[in-house]
Amino acid sequence: MLKLKAIKKDYKTGDFVQHALKGINLSFRENEFVAILGPSGSGKTTLLNIIGGLDRYTSGDLIVDGKSTKKFRDKDWDAYRNHAIGFVFQSYNLIGHISVLENVEMGMTLSGVSASERKKKALNLLKKVGLGEHAHKKPNQLSGGQMQRVAIARALANDPKIILADEPTGALDSKTSMQIMELIKEISKDKLVIMVTHNRELAESYATRIVEMKDGKLLSDSEPFDADDKTGNLNISKTAMNFLAALKLSFGNIRTKKGRTFLTAFASSIGIIGIALILSLSNGFNIEVENFEQDSLSQSPIMITNQTMQMDESTLSELTGKSEIEKYPSDKKVYAQDDLKDTIVHTNKITKDFVNYLDDMDMSNVSGISYVKGTNINLVNKSGDEYNLVNSGNGLSSMSNSILPENPNDEEGLLEKNYDVLAGNISDDAGLILIVNSRNQISTSILESLGLDDGVSFDDILNKEFKVAINDDYYNKIGDNFVPETDLGKLYNSENSIAVKIMAIVRGKEDKELITSGSGLCYTEALVDEVISLNKDSEIVKEQNDVSYNVLTHQAFDEINTKDGFLGYLGADVVPSAIYIYPKDFDTKDNILDYLDKYNDGKDEDDVIQYTDMAEMISTLSGNIMDAITIVLIAFSSISLVVSSIMIGIITYISVLERTKEIGILRALGARKKDITRVFNAETFIIGIFSGILGVILAYVLTIPANMIIENLSGLANVAKLNPIHAVILVIISLTLTIIGGAIPANMASKKDPVEALRTE
Repeated sequence: MLKLKAIKKDYKTGDFVQHALKGINLSFRENEFVAILGPSGSGKTTLLNIIGGLDRYTSGDLIVDGKSTKKFRDKDWDAYRNHAIGFVFQSYNLIGHISVLENVEMGMTLSGVSASERKKKALNLLKKVGLGEHAHKKPNQLSGGQMQRVAIARALANDPKIILADEPTGALDSKTSMQIMELIKEISKDKLVIMVTHNRELAESYATRIVEMKDGKLLSDSEPFDADDKTGNLNISKTAMNFLAALKLSFGNIRTKKGRTFLTAFASSIGIIGIALILSLSNGFNIEVENFEQDSLSQSPIMITNQTMQMDESTLSELTGKSEIEKYPSDKKVYAQDDLKDTIVHTNKITKDFVNYLDDMDMSNVSGISYVKGTNINLVNKSGDEYNLVNSGNGLSSMSNSILPENPNDEEGLLEKNYDVLAGNISDDAGLILIVNSRNQISTSILESLGLDDGVSFDDILNKEFKVAINDDYYNKIGDNFVPETDLGKLYNSENSIAVKIMAIVRGKEDKELITSGSGLCYTEALVDEVISLNKDSEIVKEQNDVSYNVLTHQAFDEINTKDGFLGYLGADVVPSAIYIYPKDFDTKDNILDYLDKYNDGKDEDDVIQYTDMAEMISTLSGNIMDAITIVLIAFSSISLVVSSIMIGIITYISVLERTKEIGILRALGARKKDITRVFNAETFIIGIFSGILGVILAYVLTIPANMIIENLSGLANVAKLNPIHAVILVIISLTLTIIGGAIPANMASKKDPVEALRTE
């Protein structure tokens, strides 16, 4: 069953070679109790360690069930110790931070036995050695004899063929020693038991065979046996400790050092706290900036007008700082700069085709879109018996190019987003809207032109009626000239005129005061459409279509004052003179710009539609500044992460030193080197997770006073907001860095010699 053939073991220290075993030839029966006697230094324990696979022989061969171990690799020796060998040590070698039951289960855990099965078997073994009621105690709660019984139960757990006992009663009193020996003798009925001892009396009383050694050689053998080399049924299947078992083992160790673990995790979390606070503030300020930009975009649309101005490269480089030559150079040279040219003017040909192209745009990116038509609205007001004309000179303007762009996909338009309705209702009907400032004021000239007194009530304003005169009433043809009607009463009372009222009085919202501080009287896009439908076939429009000069002034048109522009003023149904596209935010603005750029693909320069994006420089500048500040601050905070990673490495190394004996125990039970690495990686995993979560929680708590300070200084409430995604990423970073920090000590732990580790106190 077990055979040693010419086993030698040498230890080298520099040039000195110590011969611990000098050609041992020894065979063992399947069931016997062998006691190995000899003085200290005779090689007894070395022989036991070689039989147990803890130590390697220098030459010779160890044959188990007819199988040579010469070609065994590390994983084979690990499996051999786990399945074929059970160790009982003088100092018990129990793992102190786990329970008695878990100690007995450990070998089965490495064998991959299911949790329910190994628990059942471990409890039965503990009952067999008389410790069933102590299963859930820690080893330090037991007496020496009880701990040795636990060690015996652990040795039997995987039902090994060989039990190796190294001075099993060396630390026990006589009575307890006899009890342990009786137990070992009982075990030898079914297994091979090899015991190393100094106590000849004990050996002669219980052992069935006594082998004596001296100076690395055999002196005598009371029952010699020559085993054949036939193959048996030795099972040395692969061992493995799964990560969950490693976590459980390491968590038990960490629980015994709660204070140190907390301080370590807290120190490691400082960098996470710093970065989390920076990201919280950056995230909060970005949200505030985005909110401000959303508000600003209502006044900073993408503008497509008849003519656009573009700066030349020299001007752009000066404004944006982009140039081949750095600013404020230190060298003593003068460089040439291209003369600043005039801005380049491009004429956009806004066609029906382009308008149709815009109609197909993805409106989910758009808060509003307005088509500005330069139609003149001849609004007549009656005040008592007097009539007056309310025109652009009196503050009348089109709502379509100011605050009422329409988006069919957005239930709340820009007007509703930015203004409070004080009276009336906003609808799609043709009408007027009166905008007052934060003090409910409107200019005196507008009040007078509307025939309203200072302090007029909302109801009086909403009930007042106005008339819009159409072209055929307003323009009278006298000879070849068209002359505006001077009898405003006639216009007001004409059956053809359009009756309108002020449908709503609105005021800018308090949080939008920056962009809604103005006041005025505006007409809706629906009113423009109705006026155009009545005026497009008017006599003056027809006349203007037939001639190349201005029918009112009889002057020729030029590049600025165009015929199409004047026809639009008269109410002809022409393409818009300007288009304003209001993005929802700066991200959707990019989608809109991409869509506009696609229209220009393959077109000649003259047919290209160019746009003006005034918000681009602001958004780029603000975004770059915030990103730069965030990156710089995170870079500084990351230094503490590096320091904490180094600290984790030191703490893990200390843990390796503290758990050296545990490493030896696990290796004796069949744990592989990678299992030892996994145990310490599991420890750093727990610390990393705890550190990351602790850092995120503390950072979240610190945002409360941070927000109070920011609110007191700036008036901005709840600025610091930690993004949950950032929190998860930071926990992952903490986990990664702790594992990296503990990787070297964990690797060192796996390389420890199990024999040396077991000798550590």
